[in-house]
Amino acid sequence: MSRQLAVLLIFALSAVGSPAQEAKKEQGNTPAEVVSRKNPITPSANSIAEGKKVFTVDCTMCHGEQGDGKGEVAVSMKLTPPDFSDETAMKKFTDGELFDIISNGRGGMPAEGKRASTNQIWSLVNYVRSFAKKISLPAAK
Repeated sequence: MSRQLAVLLIFALSAVGSPAQEAKKEQGNTPAEVVSRKNPITPSANSIAEGKKVFTVDCTMCHGEQGDGKGEVAVSMKLTPPDFSDETAMKKFTDGELFDIISNGRGGMPAEGKRASTNQIWSLVNYVRSFAKKISLPAAK
C-alpha cells in the first residue's frame, strides 16, 4: 500500500468515531419533524423488491446480504454496522429516522440521497425493516 493511501485510510478511519461514540453523538440530535415523518410507501412485495435492488447494489458490502452487519467491507475493516435483523434494535428507529440516515449518511456511511430517488429510499426503509420482522405481503404484480 502506498504511503499516501495509508495516510488517507488512517485519516478517514480516525474521522469516524467508534460505533458507540457515533450512536451517542446522534442521540437526541434528530429534529422532531424527521422523527415523526411517516413512510408514504406501504410495505408490499413490490416495495420490498425495489428496496432490495438498492440494498444489493449499495448496502450489502457493509450491511451484509442478510442485513446482519457482516458484509465483506465491514468485516475486513472491523466496522460494526447495525444488525437489521435485531428487532429490538430496529424498534429504536422510526421510519423517518431511517430515511434520514439513509438519505444523508451517518458516521462513515455515505449518503444514498443522490444515488436513489425518494421513493426508492422509502422502499429501502421497508426492505431494511423486513430483516427484523416477518411481514405477510401480497404477491408482487
